[in-house]
Amino acid sequence: MTAPEPPPPGPPAGRPTGDRPARADARRNREKLIAAARTAFTASDDKVALEAVARDAGVGIGTLYRHFPTREALVEAVYAAELDNVTADAPALLAELSPEAALRAWMDRYAAFVATKRGMIDTLRAGWASGTMATPTTRERITAAIATILTEGARTGSFRTDVAPDDITALLLGAFLSTATDDSPARITRLLDLIVDALRPRDGR
Repeated sequence: MTAPEPPPPGPPAGRPTGDRPARADARRNREKLIAAARTAFTASDDKVALEAVARDAGVGIGTLYRHFPTREALVEAVYAAELDNVTADAPALLAELSPEAALRAWMDRYAAFVATKRGMIDTLRAGWASGTMATPTTRERITAAIATILTEGARTGSFRTDVAPDDITALLLGAFLSTATDDSPARITRLLDLIVDALRPRDGR
């Protein structure tokens, strides 16, 4: 009888198996950097120091540059992550709330996205104009998220059926633009409430 072959030797003691732990650490660091940058860009319209972002994320500046070699790369990553989150929130909210409540909660989430964008807008515009950043299909994706909620609202009778999703996008952009320099959060709240109220059915529509 042939003796069974011995199992292959395992990794040396103290060394992680494969590179999965390293990849997990890198992913966590990247997520922490994006979260710290998001907070910084939301809080300030001025140029955010990358050293401050790294410090707030609890990593060194070298770690930041390994993930994001330039300020533009960090800004683009934050913007993409925020756009992904805000568009994914529409069906998630609709699964938990009535269409009217889901739309109003989603509008607050969209307002937070716009606030983050204001702190990055100069870098974004320069990157889009120069071609160093891909121009995102932001309006199309936002309108599609709104359409998801409006369609369900129309089906259940919560919303009128004669409103185009892009009309709501235009109303929201107007509301955010008109309150960009307004220090009172109560005003944008009133405007968003008015938009939702305008969607309620009237005269059988």
